[in-house]
Amino acid sequence: MTGGNAMAYDVAQLLAMTQKELDDVFTASEVGPIPDGQADGTAIIAPGTAYSAEIAKIINLFAWQGKVFDAKAGFLKNRITPFGLNAIIAKVYKAPSWLDGKECIVLDYSDTSVVAHWVRDEIRLISPQLYLGKVYWDHKRLIDFSLQF
Repeated sequence: MTGGNAMAYDVAQLLAMTQKELDDVFTASEVGPIPDGQADGTAIIAPGTAYSAEIAKIINLFAWQGKVFDAKAGFLKNRITPFGLNAIIAKVYKAPSWLDGKECIVLDYSDTSVVAHWVRDEIRLISPQLYLGKVYWDHKRLIDFSLQF
């Protein structure tokens, strides 16, 4: 797997980027294949600030650790809580991005989750084994995240 970028990124670099830089990486990247297997997730909150990496560590510890994809079935489960339980299911498919209209991988919770019914994630492959994601709540952008396979 290779990303649509000539540059290789890592999670530490993403945590240091501004929102505009994250958006630029996302829009410059190709969609990539729908992933399969377990990914470690990192929430990117307050991008471009000194707090981003610390917030990510706290979220990973207490709330969200990542996602487990079943590409063949077109579903994923989120790994949440300190015990890494698999919960909150989403449908996975390719469709136009709400950010730029180009193809992305959509993680759609609208039909699969009471808790996250209003949530839609979009991901693109930005480096080998690394996806960058955008989280929307009822069409409003919330945060970014990364998935490392």
